[in-house]
Amino acid sequence: MPSEPGTARIAVDLLGGDDAPAVVVDGALRALRADPDLHLLLVGPTEVADGLTGALDPAQRARVTVRPVRAAVGMADHPTAARGDSTVRTAVQAVHDGLADAVVSAGSTGATVTAAALGLGRWTGVRRPALVATIPAVEGPVVLLDVGGTLEPGPATLARHAVLGAAYAAVAHAVHAPRVGLLSVGHEAGKGDRLRRSADPALAAVPLPCGARYVGLVEGYDISLGARADVVVTDGFTGNVLLKAIEGAYAMAGGPPANGGAPRAAALLGVAGTVVVCHGAAGPDDVASGIALAAHLWRRDAAGTVRALLAEIPHEPAPDRNDTEVAP
Repeated sequence: MPSEPGTARIAVDLLGGDDAPAVVVDGALRALRADPDLHLLLVGPTEVADGLTGALDPAQRARVTVRPVRAAVGMADHPTAARGDSTVRTAVQAVHDGLADAVVSAGSTGATVTAAALGLGRWTGVRRPALVATIPAVEGPVVLLDVGGTLEPGPATLARHAVLGAAYAAVAHAVHAPRVGLLSVGHEAGKGDRLRRSADPALAAVPLPCGARYVGLVEGYDISLGARADVVVTDGFTGNVLLKAIEGAYAMAGGPPANGGAPRAAALLGVAGTVVVCHGAAGPDDVASGIALAAHLWRRDAAGTVRALLAEIPHEPAPDRNDTEVAP
């Protein structure tokens, strides 16, 4: 993602990810060199951070600070481990305290979502935050959510996510009057499982921001084409599986379409701050992409603008109570 003007201070979880800290350090180094207005707060062991700062020239080194933390939440740990002293919790706390503008982690998704929800708070009307990824489709970017925040949502949660996705597409990607679809096994009304059949009328009834409109059910190929919908809503289980399948298909084909990069990171919507989650198998380029995305969202005040748009849309007074959040 091309860098934009304006200082952005990003807190980076050095110990998050399958191959951390090496790939995180490498990715942070690439991001810092690519963006002259980027400042990094490295959260992790001092000796790990020294490996990054030692490779920088004095001017670049001046844009890096370190917060020493040795504990990390493992990929197999329960998300509640984020409540304790850890790199991801400390990175989130830095945003809460005004020491950083955004946080990036490639660690446990569940732990990152938990740390962000507890440390930053949820938006009014959002019980379950959503992870949002942008897919480079043939006819333009397609916003896909949820890709791992809530595994088993109810219809009211999916309707709320439709509002989040429409606002995000307009704010983060300048999509005019986004078209919103619900992922299912066919275009025809009534297709799909119980959740899809219940959510379809819920999405049709919810008011959408930014001139967005609901176009009904869409299929998997509509995501890669981008001709039918700009925003595709689904549950976190299906979305996460689909996202990783798309990443694998890009790898087999030699890379993503020329008009957009691979979805290397996802933004967390619904918490009071800018949070970006890279997948656990992230490489250096993925981490650098996640940091660039966090800076982009901060500079556009995407979280604040989406939150303001959300506040204008009526919300269900009694949202789904049986939603299941993502595990590590």
